[in-house]
Amino acid sequence: MFLSRTQEFVAFGAVGLALFVLELVRRRKLSEELSLLWLVSSIAIALLGFSTELLRAATRALGILYESSTVFAAGLGFAVIGLLYLSIRLSRLSQEHLLLAREIALLRLEREIGPAASVPSRGGQA
Repeated sequence: MFLSRTQEFVAFGAVGLALFVLELVRRRKLSEELSLLWLVSSIAIALLGFSTELLRAATRALGILYESSTVFAAGLGFAVIGLLYLSIRLSRLSQEHLLLAREIALLRLEREIGPAASVPSRGGQA
């Protein structure tokens, strides 16, 4: 089995990335949830890098001219999936942040004015 220099670089780079991700998880700098996406993508890229036949088969199946373009497309695909996932999480966190800010504002108002002032009157009753 002959690996080109590019394949070696990509494969060992992907293995290095996977080891780095595991180290980040061990140090609690990266959540296990997010590490799964990184590990799956780096393992897939490493498989394409180490297996010339798999890389050629994927290249033919996708109709791409060059094997290096297949690896690049796979990496780009995982990057897009990762960005979409992080955008979803960021949107959810923004909504939770807004809700918490409103709750804190109500609690401060209740503490400063009193509990009766924070409860809105219903139907114009005083």
